[in-house]
Order: sequence, then C-alpha cells, then structure tokens
Amino acid sequence: MRGFAIVGAVAFVVSASPVFAQAPAAGQSPARPAQPAVPAAQAAPAPAPPAPFPQGAKVAFVNLQAIAQLSADGKSAATKVNAVAQKKQTEAADKAKLLQSNQQKLETSGSVMSEAARTQLQKDIERQTVEGQRFEQDAQAELNELQQQLQAEFQTKLMPVLEALSKEKGLQVLFSAGDSGVIWAEPGIDLTLEAVARLDKMPVKK
Repeated sequence: MRGFAIVGAVAFVVSASPVFAQAPAAGQSPARPAQPAVPAAQAAPAPAPPAPFPQGAKVAFVNLQAIAQLSADGKSAATKVNAVAQKKQTEAADKAKLLQSNQQKLETSGSVMSEAARTQLQKDIERQTVEGQRFEQDAQAELNELQQQLQAEFQTKLMPVLEALSKEKGLQVLFSAGDSGVIWAEPGIDLTLEAVARLDKMPVKK
C-alpha cells in the first residue's frame, strides 16, 4: 500500500484551569488553592476483546484517543504532563499564599506603618502580582510545549505501527474514528486494540 496516511492527532490533555491562582485584592476572600491537574478525559473502561477481522475487508479504523489512553507510551506521556502541571500548581499556590499574606498585612496594619514601609509593601504586592501573572503564562507555555513534544513523539512511533498493520490486513483505507464521522461500523474492522498491543511491544521511551 502506497501513500499511507491517517487523519487525526492524539492529545495528552490536562485540566484547562489557570495554573496560578491570583490572590484577591485587600478586603476580598482568599482564592481557593489551585486544584491538582487531572486528565480532561477519564480513563476508558476495560475494553472487550476485539471481534474477528472480516475476511477481505479493505477498510478499517482506529480510535487514536483510546490508543493514547490504553498504551504504555500514552500513559507515560500523560503522567509526564500531569507531573509538570502539578509541580507548577504547587509553585503557584506558594506564590499566591505569599501575595495574600502581604495583602492582608497591608489591609490590617497599613494604617500604622510608616510611609516608607507602607510604600515598600505596596510595591512588593504590585511586583508579586505581575510575577504571578508571568508565572502563569510561562507555566502554560511550558505545558503546551511539553504536550506538543510528546504528541509528536507518540505519533512518530505510532504511525509505522498503523502502516504495518494496514499492510498486513491488505487495507486500502485506515480511518481515524474520531475524525471520520463514523456512525456505525462492523466491530471487526476496529483495529484499536491490536494497534495498542503492537505499540506496547515496542520499547517505552523513558
């Protein structure tokens, strides 16, 4: 089979909530700490055994997101993304706590401070607010870059597996179920689990 191609992209996604929980202005209730990152899509239940591949079938499909969720490489990539996200959220929570402490200090003791001390504290709060916003932007950019890198590595490893599987089955077309608009298909032409099994036989990149 020449010109093998499959449409679709695999994403390792964490929660889209802001990494940095900005502290409230003086007089407002403290913000809740950032929640730990979790995968946007919950892990799929254990799949049923694949149906036999129909003899002579020339078309099949795979579920790329399921491959990412079930395969060792996909799980490893998601773990890496979540680990970085949780680390950034912990750092953000520490920054937010310090900022909230200074805001509370200004609110409760600002009136009895010297002019110089109050001015310095206000400058510290302004600096910490700006630093917090920059931290959030930088952290999100780092997460996005890591996701893109892991997606590219995963697809680079997965595509030869899908191509070899397609050739062995004598396929003319292999669809991505999530992108092709499939409403119904013969269960036997779903090659997702077979692709996962073959992918897991390959070495996992540490």
